Formats: sequence, structure tokens, C-alpha cells
Amino acid sequence: MLTRHNLHLPNFELSYLDSGNGSEALLLIHGMADSAMVWTNLSEYLGNVAGDRYRIIAPDLRGHGESSKDITDYSFASIITDLESLMSYLGITSAHVLAHSWSAKTITIWATQKSDRFRSLILVDPFFMGRFPSWVRMIFPLMYRVLPFLKLVGTFPNYETVETIARSLKQYQGWSDFQQTVFQSSIESKPDGTWHSKFPVHARDLIFEEIMNVEGLTKSIEIPALFVKPKQGLNRQAWQLSPYQQYFSNLQICEILGNHWAFLVQPEAFNQAIANFLQSR
Repeated sequence: MLTRHNLHLPNFELSYLDSGNGSEALLLIHGMADSAMVWTNLSEYLGNVAGDRYRIIAPDLRGHGESSKDITDYSFASIITDLESLMSYLGITSAHVLAHSWSAKTITIWATQKSDRFRSLILVDPFFMGRFPSWVRMIFPLMYRVLPFLKLVGTFPNYETVETIARSLKQYQGWSDFQQTVFQSSIESKPDGTWHSKFPVHARDLIFEEIMNVEGLTKSIEIPALFVKPKQGLNRQAWQLSPYQQYFSNLQICEILGNHWAFLVQPEAFNQAIANFLQSR
């Protein structure tokens, strides 16, 4: 069972879920505007099929979930330092590391710096590993502000309003009990009756600025790796997969049902794909 803990780091509190047992560490990293709660279904599944093989650790990255929000640094380097600090605090020298979307770029950069930290690496539908061309960097800030999945970032007059928006989004297609739990963990009420996302707007802007300006794949990576490719995900074309095939010398590509948030909309297929890869390791 996952339990919540907090680690005091310089200038902020890092909140994380920890199963507390298992001989192999499995570090689960959520994407932008999500939290560790998105991995609770996977954690339960792995506990059922693999017993106590894995010690699962799922942090709320800075600015997300239950971690501190009053932060102005969302650089890849700082987030990697947070993860390094968490592993050191828990006495973990290496782990299987899984990350979604923007965070998949984060752990890829980390893997080029500290490959010994990784037993294996799982990229779940990564969001653009390259450095954006200059002309895209000029117009992209106007585009990302209207991305549908970020409609929940902000302030809302009441709970009914924000739930209605959530039900219309791709990450909550089906509106299962699991999805409702994840959604409800992402918002909070205020004394004036309004509801707010736990992910702040300024974090969105700073993260996208980092994504646009930093190259993700810069050198070969020999770590055993899995690329999870949802059929309705972001990476549907051969040219999108080419950089991963070029830089990862030990890469498997697994196509599964679902969209960018396959772990929310098709958790059975997603969980089985992850379990199969980990078992092969």
C-alpha cells in the first residue's frame, strides 16, 4: 500500500508516495499538471502480479500535487536534483524509472548524466525531445495556453463547473472511479467557495519555456528502455520515433490502446505492458 511522506528540500517540501517494501525500486514520474495519484492503479496492479518485488516511489514534482507551489525554478536540472535527493534520502542507488510526457524528457536528460541510477527506463508518450526552432519558440507560448488538457489549471467558481470541464477532457474519458479520484486529488477548495487547481499557472509557463529551449537527446543511451506508444497518443509518425531509435541502443517500442493518458483511460492495457517489460528485466 502506498503511503504519503514529505521530504524537506532547500526552499520547498517534496511530497511522495512510497510502498515501503520490495527489493527493486520503481520510480514513477508524472507529467505536467498531474501528480503521483495517477500511478495508484499501476501500483496496485504490480502488487497483485509481482508481489513484493518492487518498492514503488511516486513523487509529486515541485509545483504539483501536495508538494510546495511557491517555486520559480522548474528547470530540468533542478527537477533532476530533486529526484537525486529523494533517492539518496531513501537509500536507493538505482531504480527502474518510468515517466510520462514532459517528465520523459526530464529522465532522458538525467539518464545521459547518471546512467548508473537506472536499472531500466520507460518513456510514456514523450512530449517533444528536441529543442524548438526559434520561430516556434516565438508563437508556442500563445498555443500552449489554450491546450485542452490545461483547462483545469486556474480558478473556478464552484465544484460543478470544474467537474463539467474535467468530464470533457481526453484524460478523463470514461469517467471511471479511478479517474474521478485522480481528478479530485488535483483540485482544492478555498474559504471563499472557489475551487483551484493544485498546479499553478506560473509553473505551466516556466515548464514550457524549459521544454522549448533544452535539447533532450544529446548522446547515446545504453540503458534497457521501453517506449510506450498509445494509438491515439502524441507519437504516431515514424519520424517522431526516429530520434529514440537513433539514441537508444536497447529500445523496445510497445503500442497500446488509449491516448496520451493511457494509464488513465486504458489502465488494464497500460499496466500489463509495464508489467511485461519489467518482468523481462
